[in-house]
Amino acid sequence: MTRRVNIYWIVLAQLIYSCASPSISEKDKLFEIIASNEAFQKQEFLNLSDNYTSLPDMSEAAILKRADFARDIVSQLEAIDQSRLTFEDQITLQLFQFVQEDLVAQYDLKGYLNPILADDGFHIAFAFTADAFSFTSKKDYINYISVLNSFPKYVDQHISLMRKGLETGMVQPQVILNGYEVTYDDHIVADIEKSIFYKPFQNLPDQLADADKAEILTAGRKAISDGVIKGYQQFSDFMTNEFLPKTRTSIGASELPNGEEFYEQRIKYFTTLELSPDSIHRLGLQEVARIKSEMMEIIEEVKFKGSFTDFLQFLRTDPQFYAKSPEELLKEAAWISKSMDGKLPQLFGKLSRQPYTVNPVPDHLAPKYTGGRYVPGSLKANQPGQYWVNTYALENRPLYVLEALSFHEAVPGHHLQEALSRELSHLPEFRQSLYLSVFGEGWGLYSEFLGVEAGFYKDPYSRFGRLTYEMWRACRLVVDTGIHTKGWSRDQVMEYMANNTALSIHEITTETDRYISWPAQALSYKIGELKIKALRKKATDQLGDQFDIREFHDLILSQGTVTLEIMERMVERYINDILSQ
Repeated sequence: MTRRVNIYWIVLAQLIYSCASPSISEKDKLFEIIASNEAFQKQEFLNLSDNYTSLPDMSEAAILKRADFARDIVSQLEAIDQSRLTFEDQITLQLFQFVQEDLVAQYDLKGYLNPILADDGFHIAFAFTADAFSFTSKKDYINYISVLNSFPKYVDQHISLMRKGLETGMVQPQVILNGYEVTYDDHIVADIEKSIFYKPFQNLPDQLADADKAEILTAGRKAISDGVIKGYQQFSDFMTNEFLPKTRTSIGASELPNGEEFYEQRIKYFTTLELSPDSIHRLGLQEVARIKSEMMEIIEEVKFKGSFTDFLQFLRTDPQFYAKSPEELLKEAAWISKSMDGKLPQLFGKLSRQPYTVNPVPDHLAPKYTGGRYVPGSLKANQPGQYWVNTYALENRPLYVLEALSFHEAVPGHHLQEALSRELSHLPEFRQSLYLSVFGEGWGLYSEFLGVEAGFYKDPYSRFGRLTYEMWRACRLVVDTGIHTKGWSRDQVMEYMANNTALSIHEITTETDRYISWPAQALSYKIGELKIKALRKKATDQLGDQFDIREFHDLILSQGTVTLEIMERMVERYINDILSQ
């Protein structure tokens, strides 16, 4: 009797509690996990907050702490019942889990011991520190100065990681670092006012009191001397005396510790698919053959007398294809970009409100940098997006590829895609800034193709330029897998690129070093573009007269960056919704 009474009261208490405190929904669980991660990240990386006063802790202990946190996040996400989430929330969960799983894999495979690339690195990113500040108040300047002063410790921590990379073999090849000293030695200046870090101090806001201006200038000069220049000198000494003499002579990821596993994981991250290196290599060879046949048609059209190789040499050397000054190249890029701006309403229903500008690649990057790149802006920091055009060595920057480059980097490529993503305020913050290469670069390459539909590439040489850019991305499938799984040499890669594209030899050299230093990233362009084209064809075939190109493009960009699997499900839902109406 007593036992029955106890059970009765226990059951009754549970019923009352369940009515008073309804169970947490799967969506609530998801967003609580995301919120906990955001709080953790803001604590770990202060530049994600409004109180950016120092660089993050990059000790190995701190990296392990972040990896363990990500590992726990993955476990929590796996416990959520996705069938009880909306389609949009399923996308959020899957993207969030994808990112966290990569953080764990990068730690387990020791990728963090290799913090530099042929054209990038922690010290290169630091050179753009000023972009994180609006410089409208004394607090902005004090915080900026504090960050500059934290640079030597930040350098020391990265040096410690790179030393361990040397010990374990997790390092970049020596050959790609020829000339790399420009990325750090250019910041070791005798005149502080010549430092790019001094630029924010040149025009202090009028609303600052004279005493505050004097204080800021004194502290700023000292921070550049004792923080910036000291830190870059430490890194220069380490690279010259310790790192460069000891780094590896092999170039493939296969030569790294757990190299095969490392490269396969990088393929998964950069393509968001489970693809084998051999299947990617074969796809690249097929695409190279297809594109080359189209290139041959243009050579016949212009009645060129000579071989394919002769035509490439003609394009690389004839003065008619090259700008005579940096200003001419920049103006041409700006004209092309602005002309495409006027065509966008024909291709898109929704456009971004953030503007962009056209600027040269900074001098401290230009010699080893690619022909152009997009740098995202920030509405919060009053910064426009930037389409960078490399004006270094003009004899290597042909005009016949400038339309394709502009459509890829500016509009309708990276600027439009990334700016729209940042305006998706109904999505979690991490999704607004998320960038997965297969989506972004796939969209960029697809955007080059959209130039055809918008009425560009009227000149046959510009049409050949677009094809050479597409060929370039097809060649990447071949050479990236060649380098990292098939033992290709650097010279073999450069010869293959030179024989199949009209890229300058200088650009082929910098690009080859990029592929060596950044395994699998180069695969994302063609893999992503082919998927977008395949989904567009599927929608066109199934919808017929109901297909609307503006709706299709808006759909692809509607969720920000997504994996290719998610993109495919988005298009399938779109097709089914229209057919069911």
